[in-house]
Amino acid sequence: MRFNTLFFYSITLSIFIACTNQTADQNIEMSAENPFNVDINEPIAYAEVNAKHLEEYVRFTMDHAVKELNALKGSNDINFDNTFGKYDAILNKISKAKRNASNLFLVSPDSLLRAKGNQSDLSLDSLMKDIRSDKELFDKLQSFATSENGKALQGLKKRLMDAVINNFKRSGVALSALDLEHYKTLSTEIKQLSSQFTSNMNAVNEVLVISEEQANGLPDNFKYQYKRENGDYEIPVNNSTRDPVSENAESSAVRKAYLSKFLNRGADGNLLILDDLIGKRHQLGQLMGYDSYAAYELKKNMAKTPDQVWKFLNALAEASKDKALKEVAELKMVRNSEQNTPNDDSPINPWDIAYFQNLLLKTKYGVDTEKMRDYFPMESCLNGMFDLYQRLLGLTFKKIENASVWADGVELYEVYEGDTLRGRFYLDLFPRPHKETWFYGLRFSKGHQTNKGYDIPNALLLGNFTKPTTKLPSLLSFSELSILFHEFGHIMTSMAYQGPYFTLADSEEDFGEATSQIFENWLEDYTVLSAFAKHYETGAILPKTLYDNKQRAKNALSGLSLQRGLRFAFYDLSIYDRYNPVKPLNTDQLWQDIDANMGVIDRYMEGTHRQASWIHINTYPVYTYSYIWSRVYAQDMFTEFEKNGLLDTETGMRYRKLILANGTQRDIHKALEAFLGRPSNNMAYIESLGLD
Repeated sequence: MRFNTLFFYSITLSIFIACTNQTADQNIEMSAENPFNVDINEPIAYAEVNAKHLEEYVRFTMDHAVKELNALKGSNDINFDNTFGKYDAILNKISKAKRNASNLFLVSPDSLLRAKGNQSDLSLDSLMKDIRSDKELFDKLQSFATSENGKALQGLKKRLMDAVINNFKRSGVALSALDLEHYKTLSTEIKQLSSQFTSNMNAVNEVLVISEEQANGLPDNFKYQYKRENGDYEIPVNNSTRDPVSENAESSAVRKAYLSKFLNRGADGNLLILDDLIGKRHQLGQLMGYDSYAAYELKKNMAKTPDQVWKFLNALAEASKDKALKEVAELKMVRNSEQNTPNDDSPINPWDIAYFQNLLLKTKYGVDTEKMRDYFPMESCLNGMFDLYQRLLGLTFKKIENASVWADGVELYEVYEGDTLRGRFYLDLFPRPHKETWFYGLRFSKGHQTNKGYDIPNALLLGNFTKPTTKLPSLLSFSELSILFHEFGHIMTSMAYQGPYFTLADSEEDFGEATSQIFENWLEDYTVLSAFAKHYETGAILPKTLYDNKQRAKNALSGLSLQRGLRFAFYDLSIYDRYNPVKPLNTDQLWQDIDANMGVIDRYMEGTHRQASWIHINTYPVYTYSYIWSRVYAQDMFTEFEKNGLLDTETGMRYRKLILANGTQRDIHKALEAFLGRPSNNMAYIESLGLD
């Protein structure tokens, strides 16, 4: 049924026009009671949305897109507004429907709505690919681009025109008819495999059951949440429980059992899917004229080529190796002291690494991550984060009471600049069955100018933090607090864009994390932190001694931390740049090969398959390096706040308007230079790691 639907809606097939003349003459509308049938900037009543509503909304969107694009192709008197301007507006509508479908697939508790969200996402994705590979449409747009009026364009109109033309070329429009069909087939198969990978991962409901004795070392507040009537503990295996167990359980056997379950999530179905994904993406990259899929993906990024990324990663691996090796030696000393084995030089077990890192922080630096957690209740952290972002960026957040949302506990906020509504964001912070298990700042829609006015952006912060109970609020570790600040940075990037064109709202992919990573820096300042870090029971401010201890330990494990990030980046780049169809990769062996090549510490745990639940190599291939690449720019931009004051609104407003609001409206290097007053460099990043 899905393929019939895609065939019916594909605008590249002339049979669509021939067989639907009667439908094309009708004015297809959504039913009045459909929650998606809203006026510009009216919020969607998500609590009322069901699978039929989504199906009708998506069909309506696809029908109207096809009708409008056929009109665009049939137009003889062309200008910018009825070619590139119109095309951008049509894509905005399709994207809005697609993001609603994909986000509901990730968060809805309704199984029928999740299934329809997935199906609709696939259909809209196929339509987008058909549109961007439609030769007739491309020729119409190109005819204006090559006209005297097109050649005379400047500013945002020219940037939009160039971006659209480039997107068409990346989508196979220049291929032969046979190769174009192959491109479409591969693209559809890749999207289907990716969706199944996500479904398999989110369907996992793994738990670890342990006794009271086995729970030794786990924080009392953590144990309380998962204690059963018989006295045992049933701990869900997910991102919110990984650190508390891995860092604190005294039993190595418990740590091993937990990590084995955590690293094997989704393995039953996803290992074969990943093999298929890697192979098909390699075929697509070669079909598009590149040596690898990585080369195809990176062409649009700041890095441009795999060679540039390999050089970047290898240089950092070499620069941090000596420090990391010293840190490994120190961890062995901590292990040997605890186990009374003074001369043991054997490798540290992969499942013990986090435990001994935490023990080092406790014994040498006095850093107790679980004790600090008591000072970071979610509500207080949210309020503190909101206060900071509002002050820096000149915005105001207003919570909408009794908002219509898809699940209990989800909150909705409006964002104002003065009296002007700039956007809305949702907070969906805690895990539940079948919900996406990672942490994301996602968009429902981008900012876009319409003939009815400015269509504001809508975004979602999707989290999986520890849930509150009747006894305890949600208490964050410092690491989770950093994640919260980071993901909310993505939300603010969405809210900041005020440009007229949908296509220019996103930055280059490998710069996209920088605008979130920069905000993690404010958590390193005691004045900022102590304004909201208060004990959940007593209200006492985070003791300065705890903060000072943490600051002393800031770079205690920075070498190993960077090496771990590089390990993931090497893996991601390897599977998509060094794939050999004659001798396909063993995706388990690759972990071991990377560990051996890096020569610092073996993190691979025999019999586990971390790649089966790693969302990035599925949904965001050739992206992991960008977390490190972006941080170079994040730390450099932060120097402006260090110079002018961390709470300086003027600097914050400049940052919002020059960087956050930019998207790709201006060359990112020029935008950076305008904000910094100089070309960007990596000095602040190197210093932040303690490698200078």
